[in-house]
Amino acid sequence: MNRQNVTLSLPKSLLKKAKVIAASREKSLSELLRESLEEKVREANGYKKARQRQLKLLKEGLDLGTKGEIATTRDEVHERR
Repeated sequence: MNRQNVTLSLPKSLLKKAKVIAASREKSLSELLRESLEEKVREANGYKKARQRQLKLLKEGLDLGTKGEIATTRDEVHERR
């Protein structure tokens, strides 16, 4: 996999806390940041795929077992007994 270095500007307090987290997980700061970015990308891709799947379902509709025909009228459904 090709890699490219990136320069980040972070508040010192955030950087210090991130280093502590990385050390507690026995990882480098670079590895911790890479994993975090990968997770964000996966979430974004998962959301996009789920959205596309749901829009397709809305467009196609669902099979309710009626074969596209309504067997009762609105009045019959709402008839008081």
